[in-house]
Amino acid sequence: MKDFSYITNSHPAFIEGLYQDFLTNPESVDPDLRKFFEGFDFAVAGNYTAGQGSVEGGATASTDWMREIKVYRLILGYRNKGHLIAKTNPIRTRKDRGANLDLSFFGLSESDLNTVFQAGNLIGLGATSLKNILAHLQNTYANHVGIEFKYISDQKRVDFLTAEMEQQFAKPLPLNKKQRILEKLNQGVMFEKFLHTKYIGQKRFSLEGGETTIAALDAIINTASNHDIQEVVIGMAHRGRLNVLANIMGKTYEQIFSEFEGTATIDQTMGSGDVKYHMGYGSEVKTIDDKTIHLKLMPNPSHLEAVDPVVVGFARAKADLISESHFENILPILIHGDSSVAGQGIVYEVLQMSKLRGYYTGGTIHFVINNQIGFTTDFDDARSADYSTSVAAMVQAPVLHVNGDDAEAVVKCAEIATRYRDQFHSDIFIDMVCYRKHGHNEGDDPKYTQPQLYALIDKHQNPREIYTQYLIENGTSDAQELAKGMEKKFWSDLQERLDEVKQNPLPYKYQPPELIWKSFEKATPADFEYSPSTAIDDNQFSLLFNGLMKWPADLKPLKKIEKLIQDKIKLFETEGKVDWATAELMAYGSILTDGNIVRMSGQDVKRGTFSHRHAVIRDEETNREYNRLNHFKEGQQPFRIYNSLLSEYGVLGFEYGYAMANPNALVIWEAQFGDFCNGAQTMIDQFIAAGEQKWQRQNGLVMLLPHGYEGQGPEHSSARMERFLQMCAELNMVITNITSAANLFHAFRRQVSWNFRKPLINFSPKANLRNPGTYSAKEDFTSGGFKELIDDSFVTDASAVKKVLFCSGKLYFELADKQLKENRTDIAIVRLEQIYPLPYQQLDLLYKKYHKATWFWVQEEPLNMGAAGFLQTNLKTINFGVISRNASAATATGYAKVHAQEQAEIIDTAFNI
Repeated sequence: MKDFSYITNSHPAFIEGLYQDFLTNPESVDPDLRKFFEGFDFAVAGNYTAGQGSVEGGATASTDWMREIKVYRLILGYRNKGHLIAKTNPIRTRKDRGANLDLSFFGLSESDLNTVFQAGNLIGLGATSLKNILAHLQNTYANHVGIEFKYISDQKRVDFLTAEMEQQFAKPLPLNKKQRILEKLNQGVMFEKFLHTKYIGQKRFSLEGGETTIAALDAIINTASNHDIQEVVIGMAHRGRLNVLANIMGKTYEQIFSEFEGTATIDQTMGSGDVKYHMGYGSEVKTIDDKTIHLKLMPNPSHLEAVDPVVVGFARAKADLISESHFENILPILIHGDSSVAGQGIVYEVLQMSKLRGYYTGGTIHFVINNQIGFTTDFDDARSADYSTSVAAMVQAPVLHVNGDDAEAVVKCAEIATRYRDQFHSDIFIDMVCYRKHGHNEGDDPKYTQPQLYALIDKHQNPREIYTQYLIENGTSDAQELAKGMEKKFWSDLQERLDEVKQNPLPYKYQPPELIWKSFEKATPADFEYSPSTAIDDNQFSLLFNGLMKWPADLKPLKKIEKLIQDKIKLFETEGKVDWATAELMAYGSILTDGNIVRMSGQDVKRGTFSHRHAVIRDEETNREYNRLNHFKEGQQPFRIYNSLLSEYGVLGFEYGYAMANPNALVIWEAQFGDFCNGAQTMIDQFIAAGEQKWQRQNGLVMLLPHGYEGQGPEHSSARMERFLQMCAELNMVITNITSAANLFHAFRRQVSWNFRKPLINFSPKANLRNPGTYSAKEDFTSGGFKELIDDSFVTDASAVKKVLFCSGKLYFELADKQLKENRTDIAIVRLEQIYPLPYQQLDLLYKKYHKATWFWVQEEPLNMGAAGFLQTNLKTINFGVISRNASAATATGYAKVHAQEQAEIIDTAFNI
């Protein structure tokens, strides 16, 4: 929205010309100026006679015209910058942000206050005095709510927000809604007070000071249910989580008290668990209109904002699964802290995703519990921007800044946000400015670092007390009695439930899985010794292979692509072999034609970083896309493949959330190079490696991490296998380094064939994507399953073997080349395709088979990296030495010549030691 300051310096004839343009063609003038002209009735004003093309009344008429423009600029000024002077802070005095909203700034003065202006039409007041216009603007844009939306370019969105603020916001709430607000404030405030009284000093990260959050979430959920929302997915940190669990999610007070009491016998066979303010929860609740809505609060670690991409990924999966990719039925809500929303880069990544087709969810409601402090850090030290929510402008998401002590204003903002999301299917922020009653936790004294602030907070009434007083002052005579009755009844109810828990301790209760997960079981070590059959029959093989090798007659792919596909056909027809890329796509196709979802994202995945995949090809003349996996048969699932934004952390989190929602989907994230996956280390450490143990939630996400030493330097050699293996325990994930196209095919199919789900971390080849040694025959696809271990087919007499080199991945082919070249039948080369969980039984059998041999683990990586350390710790049944590069701080040398020397030394040592 513009302020049109240039108009006030223009000649009246210029304005008249604009008006004539408007009369001829309203679309020819600026949308905001069009609103200005539409809002005036110049004939009634007596200053303009339509159609005559002149201003009547000489200089006086011109002055009136210009004064109308000045009032119009005043209106735009409040719309644009009223938030800078709004009374949104319940504790502190507002900072001067240079809003320049004085009358004099617009060329007006107090002498104009009683003058009637037609500009009042623009804000729904009709022709009225400047005094009334100013009062309306101050009450609308500079009272307890300040709205930021001047950066929005879509006029329909601007019109929606201005209409909500200028025409709807001031309308009084009905009595039943006021009672609902008081009820939710009573629950939020008294629940915290009860816990503070009964469990002194215990950490609970209370919501005190921000209890209006409960009324806001209640309003969002109830409004959403009236706009066809069936499921709400919530992500939040620890602050206020127990209150939300109890008073929004419907977790029973008995369960929460039992966790505080700590008397339950914990069943650790389900996992090691997590603290009570990190656990997730799912429920079905009844709204005030007696509608059923499903709520999901995602589990999360202490890493602030880390859950954000997981929530939106989960929401996207639910939309794809139950709503046929219609997003009107699923609502993600992210509850932020002011310091974290400003400070954590993951927030930026998630917002940047919000309008991309691969990550779109129909809009997220962001609710910021802005308690003006981060642990001990004041907001002045926590951000450079005016607001913690300034990142919202990047995606043109409006921000409603609201005083947390004004419960009705907060609830109205919540309702506006929900309607906005429903109408425009995009993100919106509510920045509820409040305070934190205690320290970061209940054992922390905030007066060490904020003595003045906490002197003010100590004297401040809670939101329930403030709202009760407001009701009394505004005509609800029985508000005091109503509030006291609610308090007494609620406290008594809580006390009864606590007494019952103390007398009859509850058993520890795990949150049961969602219905779609209930048929899945907990994995056992035996599940990983020998894989199930994942073969396809001849007909399906032909359907998949032939389907990949054709395209529509009217599509003109690049000649290079055409030749590449023809070469694949020739390879199969002449040698009976399938290459790596074809095997990969056939695996996806087989899962799609079985009726399941396959989703893949990452940087450049459609083509593949190494130009091997070509899942999507383009017409060289029209740039039209053709997805090669969408046309196997009628009614199949589409292959959901998306080139991602340049992000690791956010995108991996999104895919983890997607896989969390649908166990029957094969969900894949591919790193451009495996070296870059540590940009998502928080997601790997806190969710992928530990999520099942902490939160009893399985996940079948696949990570493809290109890995291998090819002389490309320390940033393009290693996906840090050692880090993943260090985190492996309790069957938490599967680590593979595969050398066969068919084995890759079976690894993917195994992911959706198991009766449990585990993350699969696959260290993928780069140069070896085109190595003929990786090609597989048709019978490798139509029989058997994944091979955890591959014995040496070159060796015919096991008793003659003096040395066994066991290895994984790319290095195998270099060792095998030397073995063949030198005809070394005294050396067996064994491929360990699955490094975790180790196939102990199969390894023991091979150890017995080659019982006369000396065993060596051979790896490209330095000694302190790769699998060497893991195997030395975990493989105790086999005596073996290690051949590798020397221990190193960097993953690899940056010099191609040194790389070649090191690689040759590893291979020579392996054969000559």
